[in-house]
Amino acid sequence: MAAPALRFMETQARVYRRTWMASAFTTFLNPVLFLLAMGMGLGTLVDRGEAASLQGLSYLQFLAPGLLAATAMQTAAGDSSFPVMAGIKWQKTYYAALATPISARDLAFGHMAWVVVRLLMATVAFVVVMAVFGVARFPGAVLAILPATLTGMAFGAPITAFAARLDNDYHLSSLFRFGIVPLFLFSGTFFPISQLPGWLQPVAYATPLWHGVELTRATALGTAPAFSPVIHVAYLLLWIGVGTVLAERNFRWRLLR
Repeated sequence: MAAPALRFMETQARVYRRTWMASAFTTFLNPVLFLLAMGMGLGTLVDRGEAASLQGLSYLQFLAPGLLAATAMQTAAGDSSFPVMAGIKWQKTYYAALATPISARDLAFGHMAWVVVRLLMATVAFVVVMAVFGVARFPGAVLAILPATLTGMAFGAPITAFAARLDNDYHLSSLFRFGIVPLFLFSGTFFPISQLPGWLQPVAYATPLWHGVELTRATALGTAPAFSPVIHVAYLLLWIGVGTVLAERNFRWRLLR
């Protein structure tokens, strides 16, 4: 990565240094509440009932790695959507940066590099919470940070490209309402995909979150993923690669026209 892109990432980090306390609180609080309510609350009922196979895991064990991947998706989506529009349309900080030796390409790559940093912050915090709940198994839980980060960038790169072309935030609101939220609920995070209607299962298989959940769960707990790990990784890298190319192109199109 070029030095100017790293400089822009540093700028993002300096801004975050003044606002980190609010996000750090929710970064730790959200997994605690989810694991308490769903993993230990609802989970006790699931473990007693005749639920579909959870690969020999308790519901808390099944849920935690899936939530790790889903949290990475949400973190990347949040940092790749409205902040990009703010930099282009509202605050116009990207235009100010172009007055320096930084190019539109550097802005795109620098922003995505910062998203990776944010993902590492969020996933490490989640793994710490998993350890507190007794779900994390060393070294699997620590290694699960990698597929979770890949999952986040499989959303972060395309959403960055999408946000760079928008003129208003209506489409971003629709993205979260009709994209991110349904994926969070129906991509294997809370229950196996086999419980979905037959016609909906192929749709779930096509989503990057399902691949990320499978890979993260397999890495954290040592379970067998649905497909070869190579297939899951390749699919996530495909989304990242296409999204990165489109983001770089859309930044140049939007900022230099």
